[in-house]
Amino acid sequence: MLFFSIFGLFLAIALVGVPLVYALLATTVLIILGLGRFYPLEAVYLTFLGGIEGLHYVAIPLFILAGELVGRGGVGRRMVDLARALFGWLPGGLGVVTVAGCLLFGAVSGSAVAAAAAIGTVMVPGMTGRGYPRPYAAALVASAGTLGVIIPPSIPMLIYGFVGDVSVKDLFISGIVPGLLFGLGLMLVCMWKGRAEGWDPGGARPSWREVLPIIWECLPALAMPVVILGGIYSGVFTPTEAAAVAVIYGFLVAMLVYRELSFREIPGIILDSFVTSAVVMLVIGATASLAWLITLEQVPVQLTEIVKEISSSKWVFLLLLNVSLLVLGIFLEPVPALILPAPLFIPTAKAFGVDPVHLGLIMTCNLAIGLYTPPVGGTLFVAANIANVGMGAISRALTPLFLVSVAVLFLITYIEWLSLGLVRLLR
Repeated sequence: MLFFSIFGLFLAIALVGVPLVYALLATTVLIILGLGRFYPLEAVYLTFLGGIEGLHYVAIPLFILAGELVGRGGVGRRMVDLARALFGWLPGGLGVVTVAGCLLFGAVSGSAVAAAAAIGTVMVPGMTGRGYPRPYAAALVASAGTLGVIIPPSIPMLIYGFVGDVSVKDLFISGIVPGLLFGLGLMLVCMWKGRAEGWDPGGARPSWREVLPIIWECLPALAMPVVILGGIYSGVFTPTEAAAVAVIYGFLVAMLVYRELSFREIPGIILDSFVTSAVVMLVIGATASLAWLITLEQVPVQLTEIVKEISSSKWVFLLLLNVSLLVLGIFLEPVPALILPAPLFIPTAKAFGVDPVHLGLIMTCNLAIGLYTPPVGGTLFVAANIANVGMGAISRALTPLFLVSVAVLFLITYIEWLSLGLVRLLR
């Protein structure tokens, strides 16, 4: 069946070390030649360009730039201070602070790797100094950092919305409750481990007189998601315009309010953002070429028929969807793991009555888990480097955090209103 041939060939090329863009393009060309079709190869080039020429794609590099600005502008440290004031007194308090800090930073940056780096550099030394094992501290940062792609504004949700022609506003709203549930699950693990292992039994709760000055200092950063998301939800500006607002707001907060960023650093930040954005856009273009071939060959229809042969149940389809995405996330980087299956799964999901917004959230949450699943997890590498631990040790420490995340994933998969309740309420 063509579906398995395409993905088998792609994985074989990618796993031998060929860069993802070339692996995607090579798969497209080889499948065309192997099928003996008379599709002009120029069409691969044209669909590549067509996949990234939409003006709405400008939002992607802008949001990446905004995340870089706040990430280097002192926002991460202030988010940790706020989280410590609110949650540091709980059992496993430093672990809870790490999760809360990643949630808060993710709501500003929309990036998992940025959240893991910004919060991890502050929290890993503090956790190990308190007696937490270094592998566990790294594992917690790796898993909690991924909250940055679930809680809005989320760059992967933005990409899925553009690729799948799904409302970005609805996708952002759908991530609020699941993001909080993932955070709560990780916090409960932290509280259990802190008390059971005796690493961090908790302490005295600070008074509001101590907390309020910290909240006041964090208000400029905390207002950023309110301005961005409020503008999108109210219709004041589009997601692309919101990205431009995010850059300006992030620049003002980092340069004028916190004053932890100098003009000398701006060119380097723009260059880093450009490189990251270029990689993302190249992958989107190459995926568009493969999606064109997949659509012409009616692979989504074939996939739907295969799933229906196994079972006509929506619940079985959702189970197979999660399993396949979790496996895919082990081998692929986040962007292709999200947008490569989208042309296949969106028509199939519609055939089973699954809302495209719900599907996008499920795919994003699987992507988040894939970010700290060995061997190619982005936040996993960041956390391992910060804590200076090996992959074997950090992978073993991940077990309870991974199990809780998978449990929450299945909750939001099968209890649809957890993700779509707010969306339907605000429509």
